[in-house]
Amino acid sequence: MTSSTLLPAFAPALALSDTDTDLALAGHLLSLLRTTTTEPRPDEQLEALTLAVAADLPVLLWGEPGIGKTAALTQLATSLDLPLTTVIASVHEPSDFSGLPIVGDDPAVQGVPMAPPQWAVELVRAGRGLLFLDELSTATPAVQAALLRVVLERRVGALQLPPDVRIVAAANPRASAADGWELSPPLANRFVHLNWVHDRDVVVRGLGGVWPRAELPRLAPERLPESVAFARHAVCGFLKARPTLIHRLPTSETRRGGAWPSPRSWEAALTLLAFGTAASVSRDVLALLVRGAVGDGPGLELLAHLDRMDLPDPESLLADPAAAELPERGDLRQAALEAVVAAVGARPERHRWEAGWAVLVRALETGAPDLLVAPATALAVLRRDDWEVPDAVERLAGVVGLARTADRSVERVAAAADARRATGARR
Repeated sequence: MTSSTLLPAFAPALALSDTDTDLALAGHLLSLLRTTTTEPRPDEQLEALTLAVAADLPVLLWGEPGIGKTAALTQLATSLDLPLTTVIASVHEPSDFSGLPIVGDDPAVQGVPMAPPQWAVELVRAGRGLLFLDELSTATPAVQAALLRVVLERRVGALQLPPDVRIVAAANPRASAADGWELSPPLANRFVHLNWVHDRDVVVRGLGGVWPRAELPRLAPERLPESVAFARHAVCGFLKARPTLIHRLPTSETRRGGAWPSPRSWEAALTLLAFGTAASVSRDVLALLVRGAVGDGPGLELLAHLDRMDLPDPESLLADPAAAELPERGDLRQAALEAVVAAVGARPERHRWEAGWAVLVRALETGAPDLLVAPATALAVLRRDDWEVPDAVERLAGVVGLARTADRSVERVAAAADARRATGARR
């Protein structure tokens, strides 16, 4: 097989020299190696990244060197048809972000404007793009300070970046960064932090030429108002219950360089929650985003609060036990039953106590009986001496086996009722 049959497109160059032929063949081979395609494929971290980009929130990807952060951003820009502008933060001076002062004819009157760098001017000319701030953890504290306005206000010197410019950064943990620095708390608090890890199947299939396709989330137009209302209700309700989490600066330097709760980051979490609800993303994707905004602890607490928001109103369950709709998930079902018992305990009245037992019977008919032990035991303790025991108690005691669990409260209540009936019969 001749060179001309391998690469007919380069036939004119073959007559020039052997060196040109070798370079042409090498270039063709490299082109083949770099030619890949994409496919729809579930990828939680990629879905979280695209949703944060759609929400116009700065994202910081944390990962070890060589994990594929830069490749992911390149593929993201291609998929979203956005021009990619890569800026290596560690090789720039603070003036490259804050602007270089240019003295004019009359600085006392006109002032001294801050001239922006070329990359910022090109972004403005394009009107849109993906600004990729790479190697952020190797940027000096002075450069990090200069980046504050770029990341939050989208200003570079005197230049305002267009609304359609999105910002994504990448960083290596300090232990694996080349001459790395911890991120300053003000800069860290401006980002949604995502830990970027490799997936074996994604890497293997990608090296075979097929990578996951990055797609912006599909927002349901009819759900936009309710998504905003839900997100505001969720975050505000949570912070009313946990006001100490509104602002909590971590004590260690390393944790200050990550996600932590502040009014700014709670606003980001609210935005992500609204976008995630409108796009119907999975709980796992939502967890990555919320924890990336406010930190692991506060983020997990917020997610637990969301679960409680999905619980049915205990008063509604007590009002119509026969039609009670209880959650399917075991932990949520038990939480709903415990809420019913707590509601009865808050206002202990005979008809409410009997309704509580009816709710437990409904739960027995529609789910696993082992979840009823704790709430049934707690409900039995709330009984007053002059309240007769409903038939539901005996049914639950027989099916669930409450007489062999906990403190045998239900069994004692049933025994006391039998004794009273016997005494009444003798009279």
